[in-house]
Amino acid sequence: MTFAIAVARFYEDLAERLVGGAQAAFADAGVGAADVFDVPGAFELPMAAKLAAESGRYDGVACLGAVIRGETDHYDWVCAEAARGIQDVQLRTGVPCSFGVLTVENMDQAIARTGGGKRDQGEHAAQAVLQLSALRRDLGV
Repeated sequence: MTFAIAVARFYEDLAERLVGGAQAAFADAGVGAADVFDVPGAFELPMAAKLAAESGRYDGVACLGAVIRGETDHYDWVCAEAARGIQDVQLRTGVPCSFGVLTVENMDQAIARTGGGKRDQGEHAAQAVLQLSALRRDLGV
């Protein structure tokens, strides 16, 4: 099985932590390292997921990034469209795509959700695509 990670690099330090958690989960599952595709921000994740899914090379795509609330409603638009777009990709292609995007109020919350253990969004996103791709395989789809 082969997996991809689409990662928004707007917050580079958070992106690295999220990718690290996802890669650790893929390694723990025995599937090896995922290919990593960088995009500027969370809004671009659905396109990267679509390209990876449609390539036929991947059993799943973990979509990672962070959106931190600011003083405008830009946060709401970016979060909603990233989530909708990623969901749309997986439903249209049949390739599992997880939403590993932090949607938080501040940097402290973001760091807490990339720190490993039960609050590691990168790890959880990888586990989601692993589980869904196994289900897909088991059902013969």
